[in-house]
Amino acid sequence: MQISPTRSALLEAKDERRVMEEGFRFLDEKRLLLAAEIITLFNKRDEVKKEHNALFKQAQNDMSQSITRHGLHGLQAQPAINRQEPKIKSQTRSFFGVTLIENANLTQATKPEITEGVNPSPEAKQCRNTFAKLLTKSITMAEISNNLQRLLLEYRRTDRRARALEDVILPELDQAIHHIESQLEEMDQEEAVRVRLGRKVG
Repeated sequence: MQISPTRSALLEAKDERRVMEEGFRFLDEKRLLLAAEIITLFNKRDEVKKEHNALFKQAQNDMSQSITRHGLHGLQAQPAINRQEPKIKSQTRSFFGVTLIENANLTQATKPEITEGVNPSPEAKQCRNTFAKLLTKSITMAEISNNLQRLLLEYRRTDRRARALEDVILPELDQAIHHIESQLEEMDQEEAVRVRLGRKVG
């Protein structure tokens, strides 16, 4: 930095460094809180993933039993859990400016009764209910994955800014302040020498 060695420049540089230091502290704290939230979501995802995998295996087993009972074409003739097109309803919250999705679930205007198909069976009913649970759990997995991606993106941005302040801007300001202080000290010494020499000559 090319800064004129003046008292006002020194004060401005120190003020700027103080502001940058406060900015770094905020970003550093934000970085830690984002990391904590990411870890919490990773742990939650692991729990939900275990439940999802268990439901997926159960769905495979239930479908196998239903196909054994009805055959593939016969199972396709069985009614689905709901004939209306479902919609996903969710809430949102803000975490350091990052919009996170919460409580995502399927919702419908009406809940039609399920009419039994031709040759209904407990196997088909169980298969239908298991896949409905699997769908709900898949929505929860998607919600967590979406939130993780948003938080990770914000963490990387925050980390880059914090590192730029810590590794580049603050050291440059420290160097500039040191340079100004050194120049001012030299100027004070030169002025003191001139004053002494002037007294001797006088």
